[in-house]
Amino acid sequence: MSGTTGAGPRTSLYDHAVRLHERHPDGPLPRDGRPFPDEPRPRRRPRRTEQRRVGADVAAALDRHFAGDDPPEALAEAVRDLDVPIHRNDHIAAAALRADRERVRRTGRWLVRHGEHQYAVAVGLALLASDHDEDDIPLIRTIGLLSDTFGPLAAAALQRRRGGSDALVWLGDRVAGWGRVYVVEALCAVGGAGARDWLLRRSCDRDYLNGYFAGKVATAAHLHEAITTGSDDDLVDHTTDLLTVMAYCDGMGTTLEHYPPAHAVLEAHLGHFERLRPTAARHRRGTRLVDNLAELRAIAGVTAEHRARLLDRYRAVLERDEWREVAATTGEG
Repeated sequence: MSGTTGAGPRTSLYDHAVRLHERHPDGPLPRDGRPFPDEPRPRRRPRRTEQRRVGADVAAALDRHFAGDDPPEALAEAVRDLDVPIHRNDHIAAAALRADRERVRRTGRWLVRHGEHQYAVAVGLALLASDHDEDDIPLIRTIGLLSDTFGPLAAAALQRRRGGSDALVWLGDRVAGWGRVYVVEALCAVGGAGARDWLLRRSCDRDYLNGYFAGKVATAAHLHEAITTGSDDDLVDHTTDLLTVMAYCDGMGTTLEHYPPAHAVLEAHLGHFERLRPTAARHRRGTRLVDNLAELRAIAGVTAEHRARLLDRYRAVLERDEWREVAATTGEG
């Protein structure tokens, strides 16, 4: 919604997301869509709240709103200065379930579509995340493009809907950073053939935050089965990235040290890697994998001697004349 007030034109965050997506249709929005067109008045600093009470004041505002007949605009104003969680919250979910389902749905849709500040939109998403109406998928998917702020609730809402997996895959190709973490984790939970194919071939974008989900992808998408029973270039290339991340993500997620099929996956990947056509990107990513594998404390099921042999074989590929030549042409030799 765009309106005119004394402060000038106002833009909903949904319209903001749509306009940016029109300029960047196939990838993440620059700076995750920031700056947002929030109203200029400063937001009051919220009081510090005990963790168990986070969201309770928002739930109370929802109870008051649904007990009356005020329009959604009034709820948007009521939550403007509250500390609205960006993740699913038990207090808010319970308030949504206490109210009339159809009114909750209408209110959530209005807040997501017309909300002019982040807190109203987050409350709207939380309301929609308590429901499972498939008609809301395009709305949720679009606001999810502003993924650092709305990714957690958008992913949770899509995860509840039949057809949400396809929307999560679409969103996964268009978010980065923390937003990608939320979407990938939701796809790991949803499962299904389409989700598995995307997870195995496109989930890692080589950002450091991939460490939070690489092990989950390997487990949920059955990487062991995929790489040992067949392969294609996209699967092999992406497995290079997954293994690289799992070699450095200690403290973030499952590492190769604690991934039971590590031995079989590395052997299978290496066999496919030896047959790949050399490219500069493959040389660069293969080199990074070798460096990370060499620094690991341990790899599940792999002795020190076996690791040395694996590394020698990887290095032998990277040092082939045709691989070195392609690296040299891009200044990597």
